[in-house]
Parts: sequence; C-alpha cells; structure tokens
Amino acid sequence: MNRLFHVPLSPFCRKVRLSLAEKKIEVELVEEKYWERSSDFLRRNPAGKVPILKMDGKLLSESGPICEYIEERHPEPALLPDDADGRYEVRRLVNWFDDKFHHEVTSNLLYERVNKKVMGAGYPESRNIKAGAKAIKYHLDYMGWLLEQRRWLAGNTMTLADFAAAAHLSALDYISDVDWNRNENVREWYAKIKSRPAFRSILADQIPGFPQPPHYSDLDF
Repeated sequence: MNRLFHVPLSPFCRKVRLSLAEKKIEVELVEEKYWERSSDFLRRNPAGKVPILKMDGKLLSESGPICEYIEERHPEPALLPDDADGRYEVRRLVNWFDDKFHHEVTSNLLYERVNKKVMGAGYPESRNIKAGAKAIKYHLDYMGWLLEQRRWLAGNTMTLADFAAAAHLSALDYISDVDWNRNENVREWYAKIKSRPAFRSILADQIPGFPQPPHYSDLDF
C-alpha cells in the first residue's frame, strides 16, 4: 500500500495528494509532525521535510520530484504536456507557486496564522501578515491575466501547474485568506478545479483548533 507522510494544510503535500488522486492511485495518509523531528521521521527523510511518499518500495521526498516520478510511473491522465515548450511552461508555473508565491504569500499568511500556533512557535508577526495580504493581490491579478489567454494556467489543458496553484490557494482558503471576488477568471478557475473528484479528500480536511470556514467545501461558492 502506498503511504504519504504529510501535513494536511501543507501546499506541497496537497500538490502530491492531488496528483495521486487525479490518477486514482490509492494511498494511505499519515499525518507527520515534522517539527518534532522524531528519529523515525528523520530516517525517512534526513532533510526533515514533508511530503514523503512510500511507493514502489522507495521513500520519495521533495514534492516536485515526487510529482514527476508519479507522472512517469503513471502517465495517464497526463499532468505534463507532450511538447517541450508546454512542459517548460508547466514547470515554470509550478516553480512560481512553490517558490515565489510560497515565500511572498503562503509563508506570510498560513505559516504565521496556523503553523506557529500548531508548532508552539510563538505569535504571528503582523508585518508578515500585512505583507502576505498585499502580495496575494498581485498574484491573483497575474493568474487572472494568464486565464484571460488560456483555459487553464499553463495552457488549454489542466496540468500540474493548476494543482500547484490550487494546493496553495486551497490551504489559504481554509483560513479565509483569499479574496475570490478580486478576479472573476480566477474564481471560475478555482470553482472548476475544486469540483474535480481529486479534490474531495482535501475538502474533507479538518484541522484541530481551526474549524473549516462555511464556504470551504461548498462547490458553488
């Protein structure tokens, strides 16, 4: 049985979960308190990070390589285009969300509001929250610009780029930190991807101490 060591609101874990679910690969989810740095956890990944996927008798780490491994081992339905230009654009956008968006938005909002409390790492820094709230507007506008020209973020078919973006935004939506009224194209894109069967387990997540907002699992939000 495949096993994913994860944290429910981690966008990197969610990206892997979405890839597995879209390809209908069964996996056992095991919550990992990575900040406790247990010896068993560090044996699985000395880098001390999640996600970790146990598949094909291997322990796989780092969400990007994990998703590409899944893609190569289970190519249907495809989450990467056939052509080099298309694959480049997907990888560019995955990196955009997992690097730029993560550092400017996710770490300033989700990590300050949720991770610090869960980990007992002190109180949120208001200046970081303000920076994240400001930066997300720019990112939503950029997504809206992309979606004016394309059906999906990287082109005319859904790809791993959409899952990377949705992983971050769904985690932020859990704490009501996304203004879905800012851009209609982004709102429609998210409603479309949120309605996919692959999203079901993510919409069922419940974080102790952080109740789901009323709209979170509503497909007609």
